[in-house]
Amino acid sequence: MAKVISTLFISADGVAEIDPDWHFPYFDENMGRAVSEDYDTADVLLIGRETYDSFAGAWPDREAAGGEDAPFAKQLGDVRKVVVSRQPLEFSWRNSELIQGDLLDAVTSLKADAGVRGVLIPGSISVVQQLLAAGLVDELRLLVHPVAARKGRKLFDEGDAVYHLRLLATESFPTGVIRAIYSPSAAPAKVGYDEVKDQVPGGN
Repeated sequence: MAKVISTLFISADGVAEIDPDWHFPYFDENMGRAVSEDYDTADVLLIGRETYDSFAGAWPDREAAGGEDAPFAKQLGDVRKVVVSRQPLEFSWRNSELIQGDLLDAVTSLKADAGVRGVLIPGSISVVQQLLAAGLVDELRLLVHPVAARKGRKLFDEGDAVYHLRLLATESFPTGVIRAIYSPSAAPAKVGYDEVKDQVPGGN
């Protein structure tokens, strides 16, 4: 089945609604490589309406301008883009389509489609939150910035269920950014203080 991967720029205090003031100072060739690796995992982008509007308002013009970022802009233009929106949309950016039906049903179908290699969700916090709650996200790829944003939407919303994660890989960049790749995991065995008290520092 195709993997569903969420890729997010995030602050140390969990804010995933990026502010250019705290994001761009940390963007270097290492982060560029990481972003490229994430996009290379997929042949479908799944994006919310706000993310789509942001992308479509910038990347086609950057592709047409032919600057240093034009190859990546072309890659975004060429990839299939499935947009999550409750409202009908008219698309001017090529290879864009409105999601068909319920989000969870549509993503389940994409995962099962033999013609789909992978689905990448860049940004689109509300989409990621819904899919996490439904158990449909296979990997979270977080680029954690060394900053406490203190305001903005966080990745993990409040709820009763605890999300347990397994760390697949980490990488630290000279800027202080940490790349952490997680997959959802089953809860560990229940443990209380009595089971770990022999690990408490003895003061020696």
